[in-house]
Amino acid sequence: MGNEIQLIGDGDGLTVIGSAMDVENFLASEGLPSKSLGPRWYKSVFATGAAVADAGSEIAANSAHWVKLTPKSALLLKKYGLRESAKTGLSTGVLKGGKGQIKGFVEFAHAPRSLLSNPATLANAGKFMAQVAMQQTMDEITDYLAAIDKKVDDVLRAQKDTALARMIGVGFVIEEAMTLREKRGRVDEVTWSKVHAAPAAIAETQAYALRQLDALADNMERQTKIGDLAKTVKEAEGIVREWLAVLARCFQLQDAIAVLELDRVLDASPDELNGHRLGLKVARKDRLEHISRSTETLLARMNAAAGVANAKVLLHPNTSPAVVQSSNRVAAGVYDFHVRIGIESGSDSSEARRWTDAAVEVRDKALAKGVRGAGAARSLGSETLDRANSVKDRLSSGVAERARRLRGTDEQGEKNTE
Repeated sequence: MGNEIQLIGDGDGLTVIGSAMDVENFLASEGLPSKSLGPRWYKSVFATGAAVADAGSEIAANSAHWVKLTPKSALLLKKYGLRESAKTGLSTGVLKGGKGQIKGFVEFAHAPRSLLSNPATLANAGKFMAQVAMQQTMDEITDYLAAIDKKVDDVLRAQKDTALARMIGVGFVIEEAMTLREKRGRVDEVTWSKVHAAPAAIAETQAYALRQLDALADNMERQTKIGDLAKTVKEAEGIVREWLAVLARCFQLQDAIAVLELDRVLDASPDELNGHRLGLKVARKDRLEHISRSTETLLARMNAAAGVANAKVLLHPNTSPAVVQSSNRVAAGVYDFHVRIGIESGSDSSEARRWTDAAVEVRDKALAKGVRGAGAARSLGSETLDRANSVKDRLSSGVAERARRLRGTDEQGEKNTE
């Protein structure tokens, strides 16, 4: 490619292609963490041995890195004017310069020496980028499950529902298929036949887990006594963690199926690859939105519980802060879950993020210092932490004023009896 850096964006990530030095200099100048795609990227993109052979030494001299799309890296698409193709859904461009110093920009269509000027090759690149993004999420979920120390299989075995038990076996089959794909570099008909029916069992399990969270939210809303509410919210801590773990595992397996499916389509119907990739992307977004709605409903109920606790904090100085502490822990767990599966990064709700950020911070402070009355009790909600502190001051003043009124009443009563 000679002093060219080629960029491909698909909405989830950005692939940077060029000589190793140019790519490294470019990423360093932009301050972007990246993942080297290695030689397999070229085999996946060019698909056939003949195409790889034609590219020859040009491929050997080049490097490809993948950057997860974040608000910072997304700015590159605007900064360098990448053009989005309505047909492929990919944003592409070529940056020209020397020694990593970018001097200009041209579209791929105007760059005949581009490795990605062929539509079929570009479709392969999009397929590989989608797989890298999904595998990144799968790794995040593996770390998440390890961090919360929840064995999903144990949770599933404890349920009597057949669909949940079946998902354990489905997980084993999918993992076996992923191993075969890794070793062989493709998904043949035999491998695909083992897993093609798996999505049904995973979908049933996901639906069951979401119903459990919805039922928990409804139960919380029905509680009117502060003691019952405290018990329900406390029990919710463990229950929510368990079902979030199940949802995370479902999402992980669904991504694995999508990775296998893209390879299978490439092997069986390469002309349909790009359309299939776009279809999977829409389906994945729908799953995220479905999960987001249920978990946001749960968070709203937690917010309401904190409001009830705050209203009764003077009458129940011990129970009310305990409700908020448990609510904060649940909110922090949901927020972490959102980040791991990618809901947070794609959310446009600044209000929801501000609330969850506040919940996390207050949770940490509560664990470090202990819950201290209304200051923590008012922290959960859409209000900022500054407002929470002001509420504490107002409630403290209210307690003092109430005491003064009581003293005044007693003094007046003594005068009337004299």
